[in-house]
Amino acid sequence: MIYWSARCSNGMSKTIALAMTGASGAAYGLRLLACLVNAGVRIYVMVSKPAQIVINAETDLTLPSQPADMAEVFSTVYQAAPGQLHVFGREQWFAPVASGSNPADAMVVCPCTSGTLSSIACGASNNLINRAADVMMKEQRKLILVIRETPFSVIHLENMLRLAKMGVVIMPANPGFYHEPQSLQDLVDFMVARILDHLGLEQTLLKPWGEPSALV
Repeated sequence: MIYWSARCSNGMSKTIALAMTGASGAAYGLRLLACLVNAGVRIYVMVSKPAQIVINAETDLTLPSQPADMAEVFSTVYQAAPGQLHVFGREQWFAPVASGSNPADAMVVCPCTSGTLSSIACGASNNLINRAADVMMKEQRKLILVIRETPFSVIHLENMLRLAKMGVVIMPANPGFYHEPQSLQDLVDFMVARILDHLGLEQTLLKPWGEPSALV
């Protein structure tokens, strides 16, 4: 089993937008979702159609197509509090994340395909994920792209550089090994811990460098 449940707290001090696209590495996005629920933040979730296919192929989780049904599955699996987790469709333009008048505090695209990277770099805004990312940039909110691609082409690198110059956090899914991982979950947790650090959320997945043990 590749997804994990999490308990939540009642306070919702932040709103985090989480988009999952069709790159391999669905476990990163699902583990991050579990940890965001556990952190007690409000979560706006967007899942592309290719991401649904990848999630169904790489994990034991089967997602329905309708946003409301998907929200029910996520809320049940990760034990979200009532009203904590919302799922929006690709053309749900009245979603809060579509407007700078009601942006999330931060947004993470995890995993992020090279195609999504390109669309965001070009400001295409041709679906809700791209538009939400565009809103984060124009409102100068934190945007993290967890790129899952290898090797990188010149086009990929130029798109990442362009976005990095605008303040976007480019975080390729490259887990470290200094914490002596013993399982796939340890590798996934390494990346999720780094994402949570950049979101300013407390995490116990990975101790800071220099601590006696890198694993809790």
